[in-house]
Amino acid sequence: MSDTNLTRAVLTSDGQILIAQPDGSYRPAEDESDWERVRSMSEEEIEANAAADPDTLPAAFWDTAQPIHPKPKERITVRLDADLVAWFRRQGKGYQTRINAVLRSYYERARRHRGP
Repeated sequence: MSDTNLTRAVLTSDGQILIAQPDGSYRPAEDESDWERVRSMSEEEIEANAAADPDTLPAAFWDTAQPIHPKPKERITVRLDADLVAWFRRQGKGYQTRINAVLRSYYERARRHRGP
């Protein structure tokens, strides 16, 4: 599978999903679920809808799937410009994770162009 068909996403420690953007930034994923409809369905209807979903992975997928566990983060103290921190905080919970995602994106891009 080529990288052009992949979407990079990050799950933050507070449960938010961030989607990578072409410029290397991340935006919160939008929830498109119709939860009222789901709550009104029986368990059998939910199972049938899930099985009919073209994006549902085949059961055999899980036979060889291996979870990827993120590396633990290191706690550090870093001084950042106040307006920069304020801007990230205004975006809501998970702002430190978003800062990390921006730094990770910069690091990965620089490493690809300059090497390790």
